[in-house]
Formats: sequence, C-alpha cells, structure tokens
Amino acid sequence: MSKDCPLIAVIDDERAVRKALERLLHAAGLTVETFSGGGEFLAALDEHQPDCAVLDLNMPGVSGFDVLQQLAAVGSRLPVIVLTGNNSASVKECALGAGAASFHLKPIGDLVLLGAIAAAMGGVHPPSKQ
Repeated sequence: MSKDCPLIAVIDDERAVRKALERLLHAAGLTVETFSGGGEFLAALDEHQPDCAVLDLNMPGVSGFDVLQQLAAVGSRLPVIVLTGNNSASVKECALGAGAASFHLKPIGDLVLLGAIAAAMGGVHPPSKQ
C-alpha cells in the first residue's frame, strides 16, 4: 500500500465502534477496511496487507490476543494499536508483550488514535485534506 493513502484495518466485534472508527479514519484521509472478528481479519491477510491495524482484544471466537499471537507466529511486522475496555495492568502487559505497538482504553480521543497510528507507522501521516 502506498504511503500516500495508508490502509488501516479496524477489527472490532461491535458494529457501532467499527463504524465510528471508520468514519474518523476516512475523515483523516486514510483508507479503511473493517472486520467484525479476528478470524475474518486473519483470513483477509492473504489478499490485503494493511499498513496498520486497530484491534479490539475482547471478541468472541478469535480474540485480539489470538490475532496478536498469529501475527507473531508468522513474523508479521504489522503495527497493531490495541483498543480495549479492560483497564488491567496485566492485560496491557500481555498485549504489549505479544507485539502490540500501543495500548489504549476505549473510548479513545480522535487525536490520540490518529497520533498512535502515525507513530506506529513510523511517523507516516495521512494526507492533508485540501
């Protein structure tokens, strides 16, 4: 994917959260793909390679932790921003230890999320709207 319009994957089982994040990221000039679960996201990696992923941890079936483990198992360097409602130090430690680029609590501020995505992608900022 071109750095001119990075592709961001949003993986969350809550439809309202996916839609809100999709609107925010589109408004920031990013291309977005949404997934309702970890299994759906992992299956799509054969066809699409996002530049960054925004991942919920607590999902039925394939959890966010499972996604992080699968990515690590294949040596993926995909930067992953974890969003969760679980404010536990051990959950944060596990997510970061499993390879997450950053860990944030829901709800997250728009600028905080956009900054985390930019930082995770090595400072690549979305194109400015003209």
